[in-house]
Amino acid sequence: MIILIPAFEPDLKLITLIAGLRAADRRLAVLVVDDGSGPDFAPVFDAARSAGATVIGYPHNRGKGQALKTGFDYAARHHPGRGVVCADSDGQHAISDILRVADRVRGANNDGGVPGRVPDGSVMVLGERRFDGAVPARSRIGNSVTRALFRLASGTALHDTQTGLRGYPAAMLPWLQSVPGDRYEYELNLLLRAGPAGHRIESIEIATIYLAGNESSHFRPLADSARIYLPLLKFALSGFAAFGIDLAAFIVLAHVLDSLLAAVVGARIISSTVNFLINRNLVFPGGRQTRLVAAGVRYFGLVAALMGCNYALIFLLTHAGLPAVPAKLLTEALLFGVSFALQRRFLSGKARLAEAHKPGTGSTQERHSNVADRRKRTTRHHLENIA
Repeated sequence: MIILIPAFEPDLKLITLIAGLRAADRRLAVLVVDDGSGPDFAPVFDAARSAGATVIGYPHNRGKGQALKTGFDYAARHHPGRGVVCADSDGQHAISDILRVADRVRGANNDGGVPGRVPDGSVMVLGERRFDGAVPARSRIGNSVTRALFRLASGTALHDTQTGLRGYPAAMLPWLQSVPGDRYEYELNLLLRAGPAGHRIESIEIATIYLAGNESSHFRPLADSARIYLPLLKFALSGFAAFGIDLAAFIVLAHVLDSLLAAVVGARIISSTVNFLINRNLVFPGGRQTRLVAAGVRYFGLVAALMGCNYALIFLLTHAGLPAVPAKLLTEALLFGVSFALQRRFLSGKARLAEAHKPGTGSTQERHSNVADRRKRTTRHHLENIA
């Protein structure tokens, strides 16, 4: 197993971590990626090498996501067939928890070489914190918000979407390099795209450790939060644009046709066509892998179902005495979350998982190898000082 540690301007806690890992299991290969920390931190990385780690890196900071992908590329080329466990450099992960995640990766994917079983290679393992005890407010609030939004976006309930302690089987490394994102948003992108790519997520509970109020974290609250929440933000903006078109068409058609049903149907046909094209190409780009006709049938089937709900709610609200436009606004707000979750499923390709796992359809690794190769060429361009 490879222990991959991305590091930007680390302190001596990195050395303590490496020494602890090497003392716990001499078979572990520890790989540290210097994410452009600069010459002032060269002594720390020299000490990391002396402690038994392999150190690679590049001269300028490119973000945690790029550091992880650089490490995945190195691991795949220099340690083929070995899984990877990622851990943070700031001492937030206990040695025992890192080893437990490694053991779970082996067990979940049969990387331990059990006779008669074919390695799975589709299960990632998260070390999830429970955020009990003395946890900095920004970390507690940030995880709660991200957890709620992630469940809305993916339909998957995870307790800790921001954990840096994660384990991956060797077969998953090509896919990991194909996922977009260079900074903190990369790790959330992995979780959002895991299901549609045919991967499962398992988790184990780990200790919640924050040292000195988490002051060593390089997370930028505004810039990095914006990157993390971008997928949901894009969907919201697309939805607002479609809603504006839908509302305008509804008002015009309701006035001209004097029929609530005709106004709802006509407005939804116009707005849904615009929304489909935006979401397919910009919000859920993985949906472009699905044929246009197939995606269109799924989407407009969803539109028909939501339109029925839309009409029923507006009908009930208007008959309860609420004017048509406020009733329309309230109905759209109530259906927003449902629409996001369902569109993500049908437009991202998640509904094709069963078909993707049928015999003869090709492995997940094969489906992503071409994309990964292109990204690996970019990653290797930034590598230097390979140890």
